[in-house]
Amino acid sequence: MKQKKVFLLLNGETPKILPEFSDYEMICATDGAYQFLEKNNIKPNFISGDFDSLENLPKDIEVIHTPNQDFTDFDKILQILFDKGFFLIDVYGASGKEQDHFLGNLNTAIQWKKKLKLTFFDNHSRYFLADKNTSISNCINKTISLIPFPKATNIITEGLQYQLNNEDLIFGKRIGTRNKAIKNDIQITFKNGELFIFINHL
Repeated sequence: MKQKKVFLLLNGETPKILPEFSDYEMICATDGAYQFLEKNNIKPNFISGDFDSLENLPKDIEVIHTPNQDFTDFDKILQILFDKGFFLIDVYGASGKEQDHFLGNLNTAIQWKKKLKLTFFDNHSRYFLADKNTSISNCINKTISLIPFPKATNIITEGLQYQLNNEDLIFGKRIGTRNKAIKNDIQITFKNGELFIFINHL
């Protein structure tokens, strides 16, 4: 059975190009990102947050108040989606603006990796937390970066210009930025750790 997919907008850099919303079963946003949807005449199924920065709450969509300051708005809305039975989520607006939020969002992705499949999109790339065995199609000539968070071991790649052959990447020592796909289909495997894969749109 095909999984139900979610469009989630966070309060980072707003997307210049919007996806095809008919592909999504659910559209939602944190409170700080809602105004962008409103300006673009996109009606979400719900919004969530503490609503400190939103003066006029919408009357015709579900508003979920999440005041708990022990968790980020991203973490709280992921919990809502998980409770609603959604596990495949495209996340927009996770990067840009304040970069501590971006790093925090990567941290949140790792915390939810066993429960949710998150794919992030910004105006330059898409990126996601890799499985131990990851296959990606439609890659030829695109820039591919492998970023450990903070370490990934025994990495093997196929289809990249600069191959890794059972090698480690460690943040602060060696990372795999600005590689290039020389095949349409690439394969990346690793043994232990966490590895984000960034794929440029161009």
